[in-house]
Amino acid sequence: MDKQVKTAKGRKRNLVVATSLFAALAIGYGAWWGLVLQHQESTDDAYVAGHLLQLTPEIAGTVTKVSADDTDKVSAGQVLVTLDDNDTTLALERAKSDFIDAVRQTRQLMDNGKREAAQTALREAELARARSDLARRSQLAGSDAISAEELAHARDAVAAASAALDAAREQHNATDSLIGKDSIANHPTVQRAATRLKEAWLAHERTVLKAPATGFISRRNVQAGQHIAAGAPLMAIVPLDAVWVDANFKEVQLARLRIGQPVTLKADQYGSKVSYHGKVAGLSAGTGSAFSLLPAQNATGNWIKVVQRLPVRIQLDPAELKAHPLRVGLSMDVEVDTRDQNGKSLAEGTSPASQQVSANAVRDLAPVNAMIARLLADNGATPAK
Repeated sequence: MDKQVKTAKGRKRNLVVATSLFAALAIGYGAWWGLVLQHQESTDDAYVAGHLLQLTPEIAGTVTKVSADDTDKVSAGQVLVTLDDNDTTLALERAKSDFIDAVRQTRQLMDNGKREAAQTALREAELARARSDLARRSQLAGSDAISAEELAHARDAVAAASAALDAAREQHNATDSLIGKDSIANHPTVQRAATRLKEAWLAHERTVLKAPATGFISRRNVQAGQHIAAGAPLMAIVPLDAVWVDANFKEVQLARLRIGQPVTLKADQYGSKVSYHGKVAGLSAGTGSAFSLLPAQNATGNWIKVVQRLPVRIQLDPAELKAHPLRVGLSMDVEVDTRDQNGKSLAEGTSPASQQVSANAVRDLAPVNAMIARLLADNGATPAK
């Protein structure tokens, strides 16, 4: 009997302990959910993304040299591909000769203008002398000192001098219209020749293809000796220091997501030993299915609801990214802390991090401008200001 009582008491005690343990676990989980879990949104449908900067030629040509291969790291402005420049060199020399010829012809035209101005002044002097002679002879008209024929010749001389002056003025005006008020360097003919020279110089410079940014070579598909067309993709440069994560959250998770919220990430590449920290940079304007090549047609009789996912861009910490590099396409686990609800759900403008400038975007025309200034000076013209 005592043994049964002891057994019953032991069962009761174990039941109380188990109940207390489960209650403590439930309370602890409830507190953890209330303090932490309800403020977190997570997904494992996330992948590293980055820019693929295509190296494309601006002119057609034959490849003479390829200086980088897949997996190589290149710096911004580094020469990657060289094209045959024989044709562009000849075109540049021809444009240079045409420019010199335009400068000399313009200078000759201006010299002709000066000569015609002097010729006009000479004709004006001749007309003035002829009119003076006619005036003196007209005073002697009717006397025996001058004949009618001589007076007629004096009138003819005035008419001839006046016609010669008119012709000289018309010629001078025509030449002056061609010259205009510009200097030799600013004359339209010289400017057109300078433009053609710059175009030839640019075409020659474009035979050397340089890396638009610092990154790693990927998808090289160009070989030495290959003839390529303008715009053909030769290789891609991936700047791994500027990658981000596209996390695809379910539509039911989006209500509390805001731009600027802190994010903790883990990469399958490094496992749980390495954690990345970042922030929500923006939410996409549409789901992946909305931008697919063949969007789903839901206005049909056989409709099945599928939970949609929206890409959310996560900006990573550059220091952590440098310490543990990631590659484009790797899987990530993402956890967003949604406590801070002060941010916006939609961007209100462009972000400085969104700006992207190629090292080849703006070519420095200083060398060709210096060449033009030197050619002007060598051919007796003052460089344009």
